Amino acid sequence: MASPERRRGSNAEPQAFVPGHVTGLFSVHPADDPRKAGSRGAGLALSAGVTVTVAPADEPTVELDGETVGMEAVTGMLDRLDVSAAVRVESDLPVSAGFGVSGGAALGTALTANERFDLGHTENELVSVAHAAEVEAGTGLGDVVAQARGGVALRYEPGAPGYGELDGISTPPTRIEYVSFGGRSTGEIIGGDVETLTQAGERALAELCDAPTLPKLFACSRAFAADADLLTPPVEQAIDAVREAGGEAAMAMLGETVIALGDGLTRAGYEPAICEIDRAGARLV
Repeated sequence: MASPERRRGSNAEPQAFVPGHVTGLFSVHPADDPRKAGSRGAGLALSAGVTVTVAPADEPTVELDGETVGMEAVTGMLDRLDVSAAVRVESDLPVSAGFGVSGGAALGTALTANERFDLGHTENELVSVAHAAEVEAGTGLGDVVAQARGGVALRYEPGAPGYGELDGISTPPTRIEYVSFGGRSTGEIIGGDVETLTQAGERALAELCDAPTLPKLFACSRAFAADADLLTPPVEQAIDAVREAGGEAAMAMLGETVIALGDGLTRAGYEPAICEIDRAGARLV
C-alpha cells in the first residue's frame, strides 16, 4: 500500500515519447553514487521508441505492451520521486535487444510523473533520477542521457547531467535500418569482468573523437565489438553482408541486433525495420 504522504496527482494524463537508443561503443565507469556512474561512448537516438503514460495507483505497476511486467528501472524511478503510479509503456522496439527500452521507460516515467503529480523538477533533475534508477537496476549505463539529448550523442564523461559531459555529431535526417536476432542480458555483461571491454571502448572513442562523423562511428563501433569479443555469428554475418553491399553497419549494444545506415540491410538481402535518427530527444507529447 502506498504511504499516505505520496502524492496522488491530478486527473490529467500526460504522455511522453522517448526515442530508442543504440550504443555503438562504450566503456564502463562505476561509482558509489549512481548519478556519477555510467559509461563513456557513442550511439544513435531513433525515431522508434517508447510512449509512456502514468496514472495514480495504490500500488506501483508497470505494463509493457499490454502485459504486466517487472521493470526495476521504472519502479526504482517511482521510488525516487516518491509517487505511486500505474505506468503504461508502449514500445515500437524489441526488448533486451540493445534499444534502450528500459532506460526509455524510466525517463518517460520521470517526465510524465513530474507533470501528472506536479512535482516541479527541472529536466536535468528528471534525467538524473532516471539515469540513477537504470544504473541501479543494472539495465543500462548511458542510454538515458543520450535519449534525453537525441541525435548522435558522444558521451565524453560518465554520469547524469551535472556529472557527465555530452556532445554530438551533427547530422541531417538519416534513414536507419535494423534487424534483431534476439536479446542479451545487459546486466550479465556489464556486471561481470569489463576490463577488456572498457579498454576496447576507450580506444574506439578516442579514435572516433579524432574525426567524429557518422560513418566513422559505425567503423569504430565495428572495431569495438570485435575487440570486446561481443560479436555473435548472425550479427557478424549481417554486418559483413552489408559491408560487401557497400553499406555501413554495426552491432547495437547490448543486443543481438545489427543497425545500418540508409538501405544497407535491404541491399544485403535482409528485411529490416526502418526508422530515422531522432534529433529532438525525449519529450512530453
